[in-house]
Amino acid sequence: MRPRKRFGQHFLVSDWAQKVVEAIAPQPADRFVEIGPGPGALTLRLAPKVSQVTAIEIDRDLAGDLRRIVPPNVDVVTGDILQADLTGYATGGPLRIAGNLPYNISTPILFMLLAAGKHGQPAPPGAHAWPPFLDAALMLQREVADRLAASTGTKDYGVLTILTAAGADVTPLLTLPPGAFRPAPKVHSALVRLTFVPSRVPAGLTSMFERLVRVLFMQRRKTVGNALRPFAAEAGVDPARALEAAAIDPRLRPENLDLESLLRLAACVSSLKSEA
Repeated sequence: MRPRKRFGQHFLVSDWAQKVVEAIAPQPADRFVEIGPGPGALTLRLAPKVSQVTAIEIDRDLAGDLRRIVPPNVDVVTGDILQADLTGYATGGPLRIAGNLPYNISTPILFMLLAAGKHGQPAPPGAHAWPPFLDAALMLQREVADRLAASTGTKDYGVLTILTAAGADVTPLLTLPPGAFRPAPKVHSALVRLTFVPSRVPAGLTSMFERLVRVLFMQRRKTVGNALRPFAAEAGVDPARALEAAAIDPRLRPENLDLESLLRLAACVSSLKSEA
């Protein structure tokens, strides 16, 4: 099996694939979408333990080979995950996601999952609407995993941490050495679980909140009072008044603000903008 560099392919070796499946903890009634199954190291270990697996593979040759060896409860789909409508697979109920992500597109995939996770599926008569995804167990470059799970005030804490926390809880599961893959990447990897939750950003505040977070962390070395000025000026709002209303010390750095503080600040800027 020749990994293709343009697809960022690094295939899990057998022993580590088993450890990853154990960390995912599949249950008999689970329905999975697997991102980038490759030659099927995870697929073939997940399939006997779950109800159904939809495996989405961009490499046509790998997809064709995989179709010949999977059991009947696995559907192999050839396609680009970034172009896929994953919520369309959730019409029968919420899904679990698993994947050994290509490192060069891991962040776009993360944001795609978070965006899709905001939209519930129509409910059958007499039932509540369900979220499309329950959780996602994702293999990432360890540096990205560290950013997802970073604590306030650390160097890894930033835009990715906050925007992920707005829609999911992050749990580190497993760290893998380069030798867990063929070919071995030049970095360590980590498996993390994202457990999706209803969006913590109030309806109508999403655009302002996301822009506020990105603007502040583009200037993370500045104090919040200084970093907020261009954003506040664009909104026609006095930055000092917004920070006072949000009960935030203007001398803090952006990395010192937790999700709750940033949501409060976005709400205050929005409110003051409406008054202007």
